[in-house]
Amino acid sequence: MALEELGESNMRRPATMIVTFFVLTYAAYPPLTPSQDNATNNPHEIVNIGGRLELLVDDFLIDSMQGKVELKMHRPERKEIVFRTDAPWEGNASAYQSIFQDGDIYRMYYRGMHYRDHPHESGPAAKKLPPHAHYLCYAESDDGIHWRRPKLGLYDFNGSKANNIVLHPDTRGNNCSPVQTAVFLDNNPDCPPDERIKIIGQGDLRGNGLYVMKSGDGVRFSPLSPDPIVTKGAFDSQNLAFWDSTLGAYREYHRITLPSGIRGVATATSVNLLQFPDPVPVQLLEARPDDDLYTNAVTPYFRAPHMLVGFPARYIEREWADPLYALPGLDERLARSRSHPRYGSAITEALFMSSRDGITFKRWREAFIRPGPRMRENWAYGDHYVFWGIVETRSHLQDAPNEISLYATEGYWEGVHTDVRRYTLRTDGFVSASASAQGGEFVTRPFVFQGGNLTINFESSAAAGIRVELQAADGTAIPGSALEDCPEIFGDSIRHTVRWKRGGDVRALQGHPVRLRFSLRDADLYSFQFVPFQPDPVRPPRPVAKGE
Repeated sequence: MALEELGESNMRRPATMIVTFFVLTYAAYPPLTPSQDNATNNPHEIVNIGGRLELLVDDFLIDSMQGKVELKMHRPERKEIVFRTDAPWEGNASAYQSIFQDGDIYRMYYRGMHYRDHPHESGPAAKKLPPHAHYLCYAESDDGIHWRRPKLGLYDFNGSKANNIVLHPDTRGNNCSPVQTAVFLDNNPDCPPDERIKIIGQGDLRGNGLYVMKSGDGVRFSPLSPDPIVTKGAFDSQNLAFWDSTLGAYREYHRITLPSGIRGVATATSVNLLQFPDPVPVQLLEARPDDDLYTNAVTPYFRAPHMLVGFPARYIEREWADPLYALPGLDERLARSRSHPRYGSAITEALFMSSRDGITFKRWREAFIRPGPRMRENWAYGDHYVFWGIVETRSHLQDAPNEISLYATEGYWEGVHTDVRRYTLRTDGFVSASASAQGGEFVTRPFVFQGGNLTINFESSAAAGIRVELQAADGTAIPGSALEDCPEIFGDSIRHTVRWKRGGDVRALQGHPVRLRFSLRDADLYSFQFVPFQPDPVRPPRPVAKGE
């Protein structure tokens, strides 16, 4: 496409001016191809973002910010209880759940386990005297909200196989315990059909490594190998692995104990799921060095798989002082403390972190999911562990776009069952560039893209909004694409096409270094993406009042 075609026939500026501008500006910048993509942290180097969705969860693409605008983490909205582990083979210690969508079915895997308090005993035995063995259980749903237990007929419980158990303690002979597991859909394009769903599990409670089991139907599992895939770690957590389509390899994440004694996370990568090299600790930017992290829940974001997001559980031991005694559920808190004081004083909550390379994560210090209202079943050890997995679900609002659903535990070790609480976020809604009514702006680093239109995921007040400017790599506004050429965009949309007065066609800029300048007032910008070209819609004439 010729450069002078930018904006087609409705361009308000002379075409000769645009051609001259591009010739002078881009003479030193030959078009780049997607194969030259990089993830450099040098803000002056050019990044090829192609047509991928770019989340604003970090400052990787941001060169400068001015005014009242900042990156703001958004906490999910607390929704309904969608599941309760109250079957006889389940109990109050259900944990380390996994959830994912497989075609039209949502799959959930969770631990069936029960802790019983014994007032006259002390030590670990007082905590772990279960009324039944430990199991891995399976539930499914058509919408991610209403769940059912299929009667699988695989394992006996109290004389009946009418249950949803998929792993039994007998499977420990296969070196995979039901106690600490993570289940995932293997998206490796070379994965055999009978191995498409896998379990990563701890060998046994002595922590002798991580093992893999496989299944074609998601309910009948068998060992993939008799040998562990990882042997160096603590493993008393949800340890996981998945296929990273951007990397073209598997990543694994598991719990370790750092030299400082703090609970941390380690990772390794391999093209072969059965052969991982020695792990390295993940690096957490902007994090408190004394935060204990039990889980990690790292997963590729399904709309932007080059981005990894995680929801680690932060573990905090509080002092036995008046604020702790004032929390609800004191009787059960004291009962748990008979095993060890920390079982009554510890509290857990969820955090948010993201990464572009899988090793270095930006981790927000603030809680992503706070314990919430002081109910009997939330300010406790084991609550608010976020399930491994993000799914897309329908909004309860009529005509609203789909949203993200996350799930977390409540009522852990506080009665006879645990609850599964659903939380929701708008699509891409983890973090935004958020501006006050006073307004602010930011400019991206130079990048090249592939596409014909720019779309944004944003929301604003009715009285404010966003303007967008396309710039050359040197920060010069591109004629016809300056802020003053962009009508203020207001509303709430997960995919709004930016159109200047000349229109929304940006095909002439493909492969050339550009920047984006966003000016915001009382608005949030969550993500942007260059998408295939669509012609500008034909709008009806502007209404005119009588007498004009």
